[in-house]
Parts: sequence; structure tokens; C-alpha cells
Amino acid sequence: MIRDVDWSLYRSFLAVMEAGSLSAAGRRLRISQPTMGRHIKTLEAALGKSLFLRTPDGLSPTDAALALMPHARALADAAGALTRAASGGRDAMEGSIRIAASEVTAAEILPPIIRDMMDRWPGLVVELAVSNSDEDVMRRAADIAVRMAPPRQDALVAARIGAFELGLYAHPAYLRSRPAVERTEDLREHRLIGFDRPFAYTDIFRVAGKRIARDDFALRSDSDMAQLAAIRAGCGIGVCHAPLSGGLVRLLPADFAPEVEMWLLMHPDLRSLSRFDRVFAYLVDALTRHIAGPGEVTAPAR
Repeated sequence: MIRDVDWSLYRSFLAVMEAGSLSAAGRRLRISQPTMGRHIKTLEAALGKSLFLRTPDGLSPTDAALALMPHARALADAAGALTRAASGGRDAMEGSIRIAASEVTAAEILPPIIRDMMDRWPGLVVELAVSNSDEDVMRRAADIAVRMAPPRQDALVAARIGAFELGLYAHPAYLRSRPAVERTEDLREHRLIGFDRPFAYTDIFRVAGKRIARDDFALRSDSDMAQLAAIRAGCGIGVCHAPLSGGLVRLLPADFAPEVEMWLLMHPDLRSLSRFDRVFAYLVDALTRHIAGPGEVTAPAR
């Protein structure tokens, strides 16, 4: 029979799974490597299962560890939500608040907004999580989430921020010594940057009705931020949010201009808490101003 297991053992297990080694996990949790090793051995003994294989290259998770991982993650999310709920009073603008957002939003859009928000309310502690699922809010793994699609759960508090265009962009340095892009057929003469594996917005990759497939990309990445960095570095032509296109040149705007909606979501249980309600309203205002941001440069006709 499996006896009750201390949460700290699951926390150590989760850290090892995410960090890949006892030493890296120990640094993350600020405990020694021997202590981390004892935690894993104690957990294995309590569960009656081996969780890691010791190999010359380090630790390799067993099938039991892989099966345990989502449950340990859910436990960590619940513990985090409990901590956040207990921090700060009902009306106090202090305590932690966890915001989930996509990779590009978390890296490119939110930091200056969060900076100003923390200057305004110094007692806030902000946790910024990179994630794309509405379930984060429903499970209280995040308090507020920025999403690029309407919510799938009606119970969530939701505010539509607005819509912005995606476009094909390139750095001027890339275009300077290459053929002009005046028709969709001209893209064949250029390096395209795009996704490595299909994702939620794969179908938007259509120019003048023609789908751009994975094999059409000369540079592929699963990371939206890596794709954006490659466009800015002059590696080729890729898709970029119009509000983030500063310094880039837009191509074929009449042929490729899909719109993406931005939404802000919050768990309904948080609506009555001033801290979350005021941060939610602050983010709605700041993100609305971001979407209405500066104009863009379009490639001139040659």
C-alpha cells in the first residue's frame, strides 16, 4: 500500500523531471544535490517504483515517472493557487498574481506593461508563465491569461481586447540585395521562415488562398520567438504580429492579412478580489493601447 507522501518529495521529483539532473534541480529549489537524491529515493520507496534510470549521461525517466509527471504538475499548480489565494487581503494591492501568456506575448508585449504595473503597485509580486491553454485559468494554475482566441469555457471572466493583423515581414537588410516581392509567385525566390510542426494557427499560412506548407520554409522552428528573432536578423521572410513589426518591412499586405483576436481571461472566483480585478482592468487598458500602436512600413513598389 502506498502511504501518504510529503509534497516536498513531489516538488523535488518535478524539479528533476524539468531540470534533467539532480544538481540542476537542486539549484532550482536551493537544496543540495545529496538532499535532492534522498528525496527521489524516498519517493521511489514510498511508491514502490523506480522513477529514474542512472545512465552515463545522467538521469533517464522511467515509464512510471512519465505517468506520474502530469499528476505532480497538477499538484504543483494547486499548491501555487493556494499560496496565491492566501497572499494579500481582499482589498490589498499586494501579494502574488500569476499571468499566463504565449511565448511572444510574454517576451515582447507584457514586460513594459508589467514594469509600469509594478511601479504603480509596489506590493505586487508577478509570476509570468509561458503557456497557451485556457485550462490554466480554469485549473487556477494561472490567475489571468492573455490568449489569441476566444475562451472555450463560458464560466471564465473574459474581455476581448481587439484584433490585430498578422503579416509577412522581412528586415530591410534581407530585401536590399534580393528580388522584389510584388506577387505571391515572387516568394519562390526567397527564404521563408515558419513552423516546424503543425500548431493551432497552421491554417492561416495562406497567401492569396494558397497554403504555405512546412516544406516551403527554409528555416523552421517550433518557437515563435525564434522565428521572430530570425526575421529581425535578416534570415528571410516570415509571419509577424503587426504591432511588433517595428523596423521590418511588410510584404504582400493585400494577399496575406489574417486577423487574430486578443482576449484577457480570469477565473470567476477572483472577480470579487480587488487585487485581481484591478490588475485585470489595468491589463485590458494597456493591451488595448498596445494593439492600437504605431503604424508600419510597407515595401514600396519597384
